[in-house]
Amino acid sequence: MTGGRLLGFTLMAATLALIVVGTVWPNQSGASVIDARARMEVSGSSPEGVVNNLLVQIGRRDWESAYASLANKAEFTEPEFIRDVNGSNGGLRTFADVDGFDIQPLHASSDQATIRASLRWASVVGSFTDSRDLNVMRTGDRWQVAWPIAKEVRVPPQVIPVNYLRWDVIDRGPGEDWGRQDVEDPHVRIVAMHPVERGGGVVVLGELLNEDVVPAFVTVRASLLGKDASLATADSFDKISHVLLPKQVSPFRIDFPEIRLPQVDSVRIQPTSSLVGASADPVIGIESQKLNPVPDSSLSGTLVNQSGQVVNVAHVLGTFYDNTGQILWVADQYPSSALLPQTPQPFTIPLPADIANKVKNYRVVVSTYSSDRLR
Repeated sequence: MTGGRLLGFTLMAATLALIVVGTVWPNQSGASVIDARARMEVSGSSPEGVVNNLLVQIGRRDWESAYASLANKAEFTEPEFIRDVNGSNGGLRTFADVDGFDIQPLHASSDQATIRASLRWASVVGSFTDSRDLNVMRTGDRWQVAWPIAKEVRVPPQVIPVNYLRWDVIDRGPGEDWGRQDVEDPHVRIVAMHPVERGGGVVVLGELLNEDVVPAFVTVRASLLGKDASLATADSFDKISHVLLPKQVSPFRIDFPEIRLPQVDSVRIQPTSSLVGASADPVIGIESQKLNPVPDSSLSGTLVNQSGQVVNVAHVLGTFYDNTGQILWVADQYPSSALLPQTPQPFTIPLPADIANKVKNYRVVVSTYSSDRLR
């Protein structure tokens, strides 16, 4: 087996392991994270106090105490409350830990208050925030939170026709002399590359094309070269779509935080590809795309899982271009919820404010991971 193919399979195994490690061995350290940040239960004699205590209990996964403290618990069951807060269907939030929270009073009177609670979650592929406006009401001398549970969308039973391309790879079995034997790696090509200076470091932006007729697992290695020596080398990891079907294009971004652009004399780019089995299903529709201006500069939209299977994790990658077609930026987001069949799921890709005003065009691609395909 060639070194490039071995590297490709190693990176694929590492990527998939990070995506599903929480599914197999979920981290139960939410309580220690909260306590380490001095978030302890306090007196519940004020709206802020009862919200603080509720969020601490959620961070500790003390679901019984959290549910028992709610003013409107008669409207839903404890399992429904847990699914609403902690996610379901193997989405990222299901296996994330609370990494802290913020409380912001919005309105208060003698017997009612509205408080915005922002929970920060840490997952294996990054962090995300879930904000809720909580109504807090006084009953006698006691304050209680009314939890704004989101009702689950229930798709009616239906038959969804499956009509998609699929590529399987036959491996040579022990003692057999057939199937895949040192096959040629798929042909891939860098179609764009642009180094920029960002945040005191160098960022290499680009796009990679699978120009073959078979799927490829791809990665990109970049080396920054000075006048006399190599300055640094790094591989693309999560800012790339690793599995490319024939003729598909993926953006990539490689960060070098310790290097300044004037130090760089040239950039050496080395794409690597390996033959993998793949499928064009599930199909994820990308709808209602919109660029949002400063101060909340971002690209937002909606993902629609058009298949009949649950997608546990989706990876949304955005490539942003100026008026000449040059790449300005590559950014991504992992939605915290699983994509259920035929159910819209919003996404938001943050965009640096100074870049947002220069964007004239953009392209969005989605990679998906389903636990039943990774077993």
